[in-house]
Amino acid sequence: MTKQELFNQIKQKQSFLCVGLDADINKIPKHLLQEEDPIFEFNKQIIDVTKDLCVAYKPNTAFYESLGAKGWESLQKTVDYIPDDIFTIADAKRGDIGNTSKMYASAFFDNMNFDSVTVAPYMGEDSVKPFLEFDNKWVILLALTSNKGADDFQFFTDGSDKLFERVLTKSKEWGTDENLMYVVGATRPEMFVEIRKHVPNNFLLVPGVGAQGGELSEVCKYGMTKDCGLLVNSSRGIIYAGNDENFAEAARNSALKIQKEMSILLEKIN
Repeated sequence: MTKQELFNQIKQKQSFLCVGLDADINKIPKHLLQEEDPIFEFNKQIIDVTKDLCVAYKPNTAFYESLGAKGWESLQKTVDYIPDDIFTIADAKRGDIGNTSKMYASAFFDNMNFDSVTVAPYMGEDSVKPFLEFDNKWVILLALTSNKGADDFQFFTDGSDKLFERVLTKSKEWGTDENLMYVVGATRPEMFVEIRKHVPNNFLLVPGVGAQGGELSEVCKYGMTKDCGLLVNSSRGIIYAGNDENFAEAARNSALKIQKEMSILLEKIN
């Protein structure tokens, strides 16, 4: 998917919502456990009720990998079920030396047909560039995350740039705003000002809104561009909004609430 195609979806749906499909076999409604593939059935119903409200889906691959071959099958069925005009993110956080990265890239782009994959930048250019060699595919590079442990390394400074700023400036040599996005956590909204100084036009994938405490209005105040430039993810707040036979309806209501707020925020840049 191209940047323009993604922005067209944002304008059409008046939404920049990404739904995180972190389907946990221990948390999905119990009545689904009688299905042949409970995880896929859960995802399928979530997709059915949110596909008109969101522009992206982000399965966290760990929830599927933990189930072995059956989990990978559920993940592939989920990706295949997502409408073609919705952006797909493999939240896999891969990052290894070149040859291994090539295999990871092929797995997610050639085999599973994701539009993008999250990548850890710690091993540098040769671990990231293999993912950037695919047409109309995206790398979403970890930049400034919302977890407590982010303080351990990401704010380290040599007296000038902090480490997360070095990630931003250096990675711009590898890709463009047509194939490179960044993960920036919603729990640090004031940092979006600094982020935008380095990457003014790149899309940012923003986790942490909702269950993790991030405020959508604050994220948009500091991080939104004239072309939106944001994909804001909500996982638990949507997919686990209900836990009985009406879980899909509850998920839709939660997603609709966020989409309505996004529509108002988008009016300010239209």
